[in-house]
Amino acid sequence: MKQWKIAAIAAATVLATLGSTGAMAAEQYMPVLSYRTGPYAPNGVPIADGIVDYMKLVNERGGINGGKLLIEECETAYDTARSVECYERTKAKNGGAVAIQPWSTGATFALTEKAPIDKISLVTLGYGRSESADGSVFKWNFPLAGNYWVGADVIIQAIGKREGGMDKLKGKKIALIYHDSPYGKESIPMVRERAKMLGFSVMELPVAHPGVEQKATWLQIRKERPDYVIMWGFGVMNSTALKEAQATGDPRDKMYGSWWAGAEPDTRDAGEAAKGYNAVALQNSADKNAAVVKETLSKLYAQGKGTASTKDEVGSVLWLRGAMSSMVVVEGIRRAQERFGKGKVMNGEQVRWGLENLNLTAERIKEIGFENVIRPLATNCQDHMGSYWARIETWDGKEWKISSDWMQGDEQIIKPMIKAAAAKYAQEQKITPRTGTDCDS
Repeated sequence: MKQWKIAAIAAATVLATLGSTGAMAAEQYMPVLSYRTGPYAPNGVPIADGIVDYMKLVNERGGINGGKLLIEECETAYDTARSVECYERTKAKNGGAVAIQPWSTGATFALTEKAPIDKISLVTLGYGRSESADGSVFKWNFPLAGNYWVGADVIIQAIGKREGGMDKLKGKKIALIYHDSPYGKESIPMVRERAKMLGFSVMELPVAHPGVEQKATWLQIRKERPDYVIMWGFGVMNSTALKEAQATGDPRDKMYGSWWAGAEPDTRDAGEAAKGYNAVALQNSADKNAAVVKETLSKLYAQGKGTASTKDEVGSVLWLRGAMSSMVVVEGIRRAQERFGKGKVMNGEQVRWGLENLNLTAERIKEIGFENVIRPLATNCQDHMGSYWARIETWDGKEWKISSDWMQGDEQIIKPMIKAAAAKYAQEQKITPRTGTDCDS
């Protein structure tokens, strides 16, 4: 019954975009890799709803310069093999996919070598390979708005500020509890680099998928009593960790999660027990007052066209993140149309150029309803991320609220790390980094 329901949602999503003409060839095909089932579904559902809702909203607005989007979901259950299957199944449909959002770091690793062959951009908003911010090596990867090293650095900056300065971290002990997966391991290089620079020690504590068994981890925490805990978890691992922290008496206000450990599904069950818990926000936190949220409610949900089972989800942390991810893809297509033909269906090369030449100004961000949600973002051949900014949010027992000013990841640390890791990948894969005229193509 559940599988049928998922299929029905996807079919309805496709049909909703066809309009009266039914002319699929005139529409830009947008496959959506979603995970509405499996152990991470509580996170995957609001993300997928946000992705699809924003694409529907674009169609309600009249499309991209009049060109409509054809949306189709493919269920991955957050499984790498199924994600690859969805990619292969959708890449050539309806004129061909031009951009894929894998919504999994493991899937991103698996698809990174496929994308250049198929000429499909991998848009990984706040996840994936951190070094893929280097567009000279990773021509088809776009970790837009921030990578894991930005997130980890901003967390450490927030801890340093709390202590009265980064120099005050010398001699401190920080525990890094991470999901034992490509996603979790992405945090390690930055935390180690900062530890070496600032003189604090790190306890690295991996937690096996899906993360429900953490007794041994928190016994170690209770024994070692670190000054702070960085939570690089996902799904049930996060809520489990907060309950274990309560049981061991570890102060939640001394815990800082990644932006995949800082959403409503992570803290809702714990409620007051999670009060004071912090997380780095990928630009946005929950925002029910954002213009794009209000427009979605009026143009979709008030008309019975919304994707989520309840309108209360609209504007939540993960819904907004999904919408933001769709937005940058749409703006990449719009940018491509400015060069290659307004209202036309773009191909993979054209959309890749559009994503590589994004210029989301404050004015444009306000125009499309994302004011106070995302900062200005600009990409180029060398920089496929476009922003190094994040904020800290804090759970007040009932909801997430932004609790810091905007904070910039230290480019003097992050950029050399990106360059070094990208250079290593280029050497391994025998890739010649792009320069000169290739950067203009």
